[in-house]
Amino acid sequence: MTFETLIFEKRNNYAIVTLNRPDKLNALNKQLFDDLAEIVNHVENANDIYALILTGSGEKAFAAGADIKELNACDSATGKVFSKYGSDLMARLENLSIPVIAAVNGFALGGGCELAMSCHIRFASDNAKFGQPEVNLGIIPGYGGTQRLTRIIGKSMAMELIISGNIINAEEALRLGLVNHVYPQAELLSKTEEFVNAILSKAPLAIKAAVAAINKAEDLTLENGLELESQLFGETCGTDDFKEGTNAFLEKRKAVFNAK
Repeated sequence: MTFETLIFEKRNNYAIVTLNRPDKLNALNKQLFDDLAEIVNHVENANDIYALILTGSGEKAFAAGADIKELNACDSATGKVFSKYGSDLMARLENLSIPVIAAVNGFALGGGCELAMSCHIRFASDNAKFGQPEVNLGIIPGYGGTQRLTRIIGKSMAMELIISGNIINAEEALRLGLVNHVYPQAELLSKTEEFVNAILSKAPLAIKAAVAAINKAEDLTLENGLELESQLFGETCGTDDFKEGTNAFLEKRKAVFNAK
């Protein structure tokens, strides 16, 4: 698969998607969203991709935000369309049934921060910078920033960052819970792949069920969430992987899962 603005690499049972507009600091434009939508379509229908890594090309940026030239052409009506297209795509990414991990190298500002937040897990390089500086342009975040940032770091801190437009470094992002881990830039991708390979050693259907349950947790009452968990638990108990996993434990050997 080849794309104008992205690099797609399949490695064993996972894939790496690299935003590839380094001369624009990987700014998000319509073509990039179109390319990413095609990849999401592919991953949704693939039966041999069990995890997805999202990162940026070059050493300066994961994604420095939306393409300002495209954004500048918006009015009230087209601005809503502009926002909804990107927001809907990020929601699709967030709702993939496999783990999606952002390896954030450098700037993740505006839409870039929103794209990182639509991933399930975020690892950052030690030179990463995060922020939602849209108020400096006379707008607000449009790809889910007001909603996801609030859920991830809490209302008060999200309010501070969004209405000030302040940019924070990787260590502050770690302290706030915006990222899971911070690594030296040279180690970021290898550490991310190391984590993914650890995931791939687990039962794929169990991983998918866990992702589904966690993704729904914020939208459900505790009662309904527990009901969903029990349903998914029961479904995993009916899989070959469950039998293999429990038998391997009892027999004191390493399990060999087959996603069935």
